[in-house]
Amino acid sequence: MTKCALITGGNRGIGLAIVDGLSKLGYKVLLGARDTEHAEQALTHIPSQDVHVVDMDLASEQSIADHFSRAVATYGDIDILINNAGINLDEPFLGSNMQKMQESMQVHVLAPMQLTKLTLPGMLERNFGRIVNLSSGYGSFYEGLAGPLNYSTSKAALNALTVTSAKTVENTNVKINAMCPGWVHTRMGGKDAPRTPEQGADTAIWLACIPEDGPNGMFFRDRTPIKW
Repeated sequence: MTKCALITGGNRGIGLAIVDGLSKLGYKVLLGARDTEHAEQALTHIPSQDVHVVDMDLASEQSIADHFSRAVATYGDIDILINNAGINLDEPFLGSNMQKMQESMQVHVLAPMQLTKLTLPGMLERNFGRIVNLSSGYGSFYEGLAGPLNYSTSKAALNALTVTSAKTVENTNVKINAMCPGWVHTRMGGKDAPRTPEQGADTAIWLACIPEDGPNGMFFRDRTPIKW
């Protein structure tokens, strides 16, 4: 049976490259996006007929639950979850706005946590699942949490979520990992970024396809483990 992958924030940049890459490998792909009209337009560049836009607004627990239930009822169980959606609400610490931190935590931590909890029971029952969290070196304590306040803090929390959730699936064929795409030429990364969305997407696609003896609870850049 064809495996089904859900990618959040899949309507542009790295997310769209992941959608394209997994569809070319023969997966059924659900392109999760808040702006479904824009996502439908983005699909004109994807040749596969088995890619479907699903409304996936990550703004609240209720909206995530409703949209996820609707997607599963329409397209079936999720075998691969890629928590790709991201925002960068940059601001200095002393002038920081708590609302912006809350929004960052919602998109980068709480939404991935809820989607992981929604997908895990079925994955464990079928003894197959791959969850990939799109993180950043800016969320690495080893690399100095060198990015903007809200972004670095929330990505560090996403890394912690990856480690703790991965412990719940040890000794199963469910794998939960995080990856850093590097500095990618996207709307968030900016025009000076040296990497293409396809280069940024490569490790996420690889982690979505790892075999049963593949890694769990690890952090990668360019398919190579890096330190938290």
